[in-house]
Amino acid sequence: MSAETTGVRPQLAVVVAGHVDHGKSTLVGRLLVETGNVPESKLEEIQQICNRQGRPLEYAYLLDALKDEQAQGITIERTRCFLRAPERDYLILDAPGHVEFIRNMVTGASRADAALLVIDAVEGVQENSRRHGFLLSMIGVSQIAVCVNKMDAVGYDPKVFETIRDRYSTFLRSIGVSPAGFIPVSAREGGNVVKPCRHMPWHGGPTVMEMMHGFHLPAERSLQPFRMPVQDVYRHAVDGIDHRMVVGRIESGNVRPGDRVVFLPSGKTATVRSLERFQQPPLRVANAGDSIGVTLDEQLYVVRGEIMSHPGKAAPQVGSRLQADVLWLGRSPLKLGQTCLLKLGNTEIPARIESILRSLDPATLETSEGGTAVERHQVAKCVIRLRRPIAFDVYDVVPETGRFVLVDNYVIAGGGIIRAILPEAVLSDTWQSHLTL
Repeated sequence: MSAETTGVRPQLAVVVAGHVDHGKSTLVGRLLVETGNVPESKLEEIQQICNRQGRPLEYAYLLDALKDEQAQGITIERTRCFLRAPERDYLILDAPGHVEFIRNMVTGASRADAALLVIDAVEGVQENSRRHGFLLSMIGVSQIAVCVNKMDAVGYDPKVFETIRDRYSTFLRSIGVSPAGFIPVSAREGGNVVKPCRHMPWHGGPTVMEMMHGFHLPAERSLQPFRMPVQDVYRHAVDGIDHRMVVGRIESGNVRPGDRVVFLPSGKTATVRSLERFQQPPLRVANAGDSIGVTLDEQLYVVRGEIMSHPGKAAPQVGSRLQADVLWLGRSPLKLGQTCLLKLGNTEIPARIESILRSLDPATLETSEGGTAVERHQVAKCVIRLRRPIAFDVYDVVPETGRFVLVDNYVIAGGGIIRAILPEAVLSDTWQSHLTL
């Protein structure tokens, strides 16, 4: 069901990424101010803060609400804000650029439909410019526009812009990314943000706002195969008869009363009797994004973490041996044979790194075949063995149930996307004994 037929305004999620101090928050602040999305009182508040600090108006302060961020001039947490434009609404995700906060950047970008990647015209392409470009492509953000910021600091020199454009284009092509375009920008002065810059008549392309309007809306998740990870099962008695309600959030697709559904990995099937919401009438259809309760025509015993779907070719895969691209963020290397907790949807399961096929440094694109460890901030193609089979999707089929995180010593230390299911292999005696614990 489209936004047009429901009357709901379309919304596009855009992440703003790039190296530290290249002007991401300033760019977002300018966008908000020049599109009339900042109350005058808030702008006056920021102006007073800047006056006390003896500096000109910092548009970044509209985003960087934490005191540490204002004092250090860097974005630490992910910042979400909404921008309303005549054409559509935008969810803007201002991602941190410092290398220490790569985890925050990836989390912010994981739900984005498009990206603005900011590069400082003075400093040029830096390691996080390359790292963020690679990570955006890895997690499936295909619409990427590059903003060469601080053009006022280089006298609006077109040669500086062209040098950065040519160099970064070469890098993006090497990782299979075709950028939507390059825009010379002065975020502090407002040049080419919403209005064309009179100092850069040589730029015949779009402004940042026009580029955002050109990003296409993603294919609706309701049109994808139906997936609802089971969050819980509520039990209640009516007239002495035990009833169960399966609750969860629909990640993709849709479901209706009368639909035949299957729970994986258990393989149990039933027919949907009703779709319930708290203190609201039952639904005739539930779509991606809806949190619902499902009653069935049979009282099945299912558990948290199973995935409810439609049976047949559109159902998830089930297996215990996966090939995945893993981004490692732990302070200690991820070692061959190491066991972590893998979390996918509502499933949590011990997982062992069976082999490391290839590792890559996203900042330099240096690769190494095989190996016994994955260093911090590296991306590796790994074979992962799970304690037992689970339900999942290959990332390219249904991204929402094809991504996972890895927990090491109670801390999220990495994440990844599933590329393929692999045949089962004979387990070693050591891992076999671990599975029986």
